[in-house]
Amino acid sequence: LPLFTPTLTRLPIYAIVPHLFGLTAFREASWPVAAVVSLAELPIPLVYRRAAFHAISESTRDDLKRRGIAGDRIRVIYPGVDAAWYTPDPAGRREAVPTFLYVGRLKRYKGVATALKALAVLRARGGAARLDILGQGDDQPRLEALAARLHLGDGVRFLGFVPEEEKRDRLRRAWAVVFPSAKEGWGISNIEAAACGTPAIASDRPGLRESVRHGETGLLVPHGNPQALADATAQLAGDPSLVARMGSAARRFAEGFSWDPAAGQTEPHLEETVHAARWKRKE
Repeated sequence: LPLFTPTLTRLPIYAIVPHLFGLTAFREASWPVAAVVSLAELPIPLVYRRAAFHAISESTRDDLKRRGIAGDRIRVIYPGVDAAWYTPDPAGRREAVPTFLYVGRLKRYKGVATALKALAVLRARGGAARLDILGQGDDQPRLEALAARLHLGDGVRFLGFVPEEEKRDRLRRAWAVVFPSAKEGWGISNIEAAACGTPAIASDRPGLRESVRHGETGLLVPHGNPQALADATAQLAGDPSLVARMGSAARRFAEGFSWDPAAGQTEPHLEETVHAARWKRKE
């Protein structure tokens, strides 16, 4: 949510924007809460008219531009990933049963319900696959109830919060991560998985389509379509060599994102923002 700090200070304002919700808020919250979130974003162009914007993806930049922010006030600086920590399994091991992994908060707009329905479709076809869900959130009771109604049994496991070492191990051994969200600023879980040599299956939505190269580092599917997600999951589950090829390409892709160049781009942008504010005051 915007904090409207330009109304509180005359200091230069540097706004880092992962993503804005817009109408997506109505997928997550009750309509009064969603309306507050959506309406709170409307004054951004006016209130932040003297701010510099740091967008974490081109999708976020385009969203800001559609809302009336001038393109020359927005700098796209991608987040990094610690590719020295997130690395492929030294032995190249994967789970014996095709295992797909969701990593993130359990919120309605994240689309985990679509992943559960896709798993049910896959299992109805006779496919052997499992979905492990890492993370916590207020949507977990609804998701657990849905898994029970779909009779997924031990095909899905809600593992909650796990230590970083276990998270990395599961990213390494998964056949792919699944990210069926309605909207993301970037999709850092896709890049962490990629650094571990693991492809991603994600919604073809803003942000996510930048963190996954379709057909190269993973697969993009129509959002909210369990059948399409099941098809993509079956494609990887039935072809370990494709998983390996995409995993290798994903690792090369992830190596292009580190925190050093991100910091190297952010520092001069901050300095430019300060200098521009000083010159404006002199004028």
